[in-house]
Amino acid sequence: MHDCLIIGGGVIGLSLAYELASHRLRVLVLDRGQPGHEASWAGAGILPPGNRATAANAYDQLVGLSHELHPIWAQALSEETGIDNGFRRTGSIHVARDADQAALLREAAQLWRNGGLAVEELSNKELAAREPALADSQVLSQVRAAALLPDEAQVRNPRHLKALLVACRQRGVAVEANVAVEGFQVRAGRVEAIETQSGTRTAGAICLCGGAWTGHLGARLGAPLPMVPVRGQIVLLAAASPPLRHILNEGRRYFVPRPDGRVLIGATEEKVGFDSRATADGVAGLLDFGLGLVPALRAATVERAWAGLRPGTPDGLPYLGRLGELENAFVAAGHFRGGLHQSPATAQLMSQVIRGQQPEIELFDFRPHRHAGHEHAHERLA
Repeated sequence: MHDCLIIGGGVIGLSLAYELASHRLRVLVLDRGQPGHEASWAGAGILPPGNRATAANAYDQLVGLSHELHPIWAQALSEETGIDNGFRRTGSIHVARDADQAALLREAAQLWRNGGLAVEELSNKELAAREPALADSQVLSQVRAAALLPDEAQVRNPRHLKALLVACRQRGVAVEANVAVEGFQVRAGRVEAIETQSGTRTAGAICLCGGAWTGHLGARLGAPLPMVPVRGQIVLLAAASPPLRHILNEGRRYFVPRPDGRVLIGATEEKVGFDSRATADGVAGLLDFGLGLVPALRAATVERAWAGLRPGTPDGLPYLGRLGELENAFVAAGHFRGGLHQSPATAQLMSQVIRGQQPEIELFDFRPHRHAGHEHAHERLA
C-alpha cells in the first residue's frame, strides 16, 4: 500500500509527490487526464519575488519561501533529470498608462519596499534605457509611472512539468494517467479507499491537488471547498530576436520574453465554467494590448494561443491543510494565478503536515474549512 495517494498530477500534485518521495514515502499520483497539463502547463511561468524574513502575513511567507526554493529546485531537477526548466532571473518592469493606475503602482512600489523587496521607480528616460522596446516616443508619452523589480524570475512551464514528472518517477513515484476518481470510502473518520473507474485504490493518506476540479472532490468527501475555474488565455508570438529584456507588466496583463525570441502575452480572466478553449475575442484583446504597448511586436508571427483554468477561491488564498475532520485526508489547491510560483513552498509545507510535523509557516489563513457554513461563498465567485 502507498503511504500517500495524490489526486491531481499538475504542478502542485507533482511537486508534493517529489517532496514526499525525498523523505522515502511511497507515493501514487492519479490524474484525470495527462499529468503535467491543464493550468500548470498553460501558465506563463512568472515567479514574483518575495522576502520571508520581512513578510507581513502567511501568504507573503509562502511567496518568500517559494522565492528561496525555486533556484534550488531548478538546479536539483537539472542534476537529477538533465532537463533545464528555464529558470532565469530576468527582473520585471511594471508600467501604468493612466493616472489611477499610476497611483496604484506607486503605492505598490512602496508596499514592495516595505516588504523588503528590491524596487526601483523609473523615470521615462530610465525606462527607455532599461527597456529599449518601450523607447517609442508615442508609447513613452503615455507612461505615467514605471517600476523595476530586479529579482523577478521565470521558468518554462512545460519544461518544469516534464522535469518534475521524470524526477518523480526516478524517485519511485507511481503516476497514472486518465484515472478519474469517482468516490471515496470513509469509515471512522478516515478515507479507507478511493474509487476510480479502473478499480479501488488504498493509501495511508490522500491529498486533493486537483486544481479547478478540487471543489468537486471535496464535495464527495462532505468538505465544502468553494472554488471556480477562471479561464486565462495566452498568445505566443515569435520574433526574429528577443524584443524585451524583462518581464513586462501592466496591471494584471504581462509579456514574458524567452531567450529564443518568443514572447508570451497574457492573460485574460474569464469565468466561463470549465471551458478551456482559446477564443477569437480573447486573442484579439491580448494582441491589441500587446501591440499597443510594444509596437516592435507588429512584425512578430502569431505562433499559437491556448488557455488554462485557474482555481479561484472566494478570498484568493489557497486551501492548505487537513480536510475537515478526516484524519488522513488533506488538500493543496486553489492557488489561482500562483500555482507554479508557489508550488515548491506548498510541497514543502504539505509534506511536513502529511508526515505529522509542524509546518514551518503557520497555515491557519489557508485552512480548508474557512468558508464552511458560508452559504454564499460560491456566489461571491460567480
